[in-house]
Amino acid sequence: MNILLIGASGMIGSRILDEAAGRGHVVRAASRTPGKIALPEGAEAVALDVTGGQAVAKAAEGVDVIVTSVSPRSTGDAVAEMAAIGAGVVAGAKAAGKPLLVVGGAGTLNLPDGSPLLPNLPPEILPEATGMKAFKETLPESGVEWTFFAPAAMIEPGERTGKFRIGGDVLLSDAEGESRISAQDYAMALVDELEAPKHRGEVFTIAY
Repeated sequence: MNILLIGASGMIGSRILDEAAGRGHVVRAASRTPGKIALPEGAEAVALDVTGGQAVAKAAEGVDVIVTSVSPRSTGDAVAEMAAIGAGVVAGAKAAGKPLLVVGGAGTLNLPDGSPLLPNLPPEILPEATGMKAFKETLPESGVEWTFFAPAAMIEPGERTGKFRIGGDVLLSDAEGESRISAQDYAMALVDELEAPKHRGEVFTIAY
């Protein structure tokens, strides 16, 4: 499979890059700063401004799927930045005719009682989560074949265990009430979804 991975230099994106390349897929690793990408065998780095739909479409030439793992942390206005990122990615995917898998955020999910998690988030991450949720809500009417994969509340580098749970749009927690996943296991589940799609047109999540 040929994959355009946008945001390949980030904490999650770099693990997706390693996982996909490790399974023999050809990855076009895109970033504003491609020099920061640690390229495994089977990958190439390209410079890309994700807010430009035409640039995204051009970068997607010859690939089978687009994965975007970009957080709005560059301008100081996370809501507006995420809107620009989302518009660029969707426009590019639509122009290229490629399916799109979005690395989302846990703040877009619901609690088990059906209420949104968003109002319960700390103020420092609320703008980013608000922007990501707004982007998620544009996807059903976007005209692209989309999947939105939200991690657990806590995602950080760790071990690749292969032991995790997959859910829908409700935050998953363990018996102690903790919602967590390693970036490596998240990447594993994401590439599983690319290889055998089960959640096209859906939001899904992961946790231990």
